[in-house]
Amino acid sequence: MGKIAQGILGGLSGKVGNIIGGSWKGIDYIRIKPSSVANPRTVGQVNQRNKFTMTLEFIQAVKPFIQKGYKLLAVKKTAFNAAMSYVLNNAITGIEPNFEVDFPNALVSRGGLSTALNPTTDLANPGEVTFNWDDNSAEGNANTTDKSMLLVYNPSKKESISLTDGADRTVGTQIVAIPTTYAGDTVELFMAFITADGNQVSNSTYLGSGIAN
Repeated sequence: MGKIAQGILGGLSGKVGNIIGGSWKGIDYIRIKPSSVANPRTVGQVNQRNKFTMTLEFIQAVKPFIQKGYKLLAVKKTAFNAAMSYVLNNAITGIEPNFEVDFPNALVSRGGLSTALNPTTDLANPGEVTFNWDDNSAEGNANTTDKSMLLVYNPSKKESISLTDGADRTVGTQIVAIPTTYAGDTVELFMAFITADGNQVSNSTYLGSGIAN
């Protein structure tokens, strides 16, 4: 029997259903084990597994981004697990069995640094997404040297393109190249900021979806 010492996805030891947890070098980890066909399933179990799978697919696809976006929250757990926990508990919506990620609430970066001011995106040019924002380096705890973090997530392909050391906050624009295979696909767009030394990040801002060209 598994034991959860610190709540869901925190301090799980052993096996709970098809979720297996343990610790490596003092860092908690989780993985999901395929269920046996003969394994009895209640409606609640099926729903939780569907939500978990939906979350896992999203976090795996944006892993390079959340490795920096959740780095500061990786205390006795990995950045991956911290992001899994947040999205599973705050950004999965829908009515059983049709669950989906609620992208406006799916923070892919979490921290106290000042967020982007008036961010927008432009997908007019083929093979790229242009991110724009206003310079707010003189406000809050923003810095002129903060780097933009930009994410393009493709739900249909379950993959993403990201840039975690983009243009400075004062520059106000950054182009992210995307594969030509994305043309015609709906993409979900996010941005955040990280300090030059990597010691602070902002909450991510969801910039909506668009059709890639």
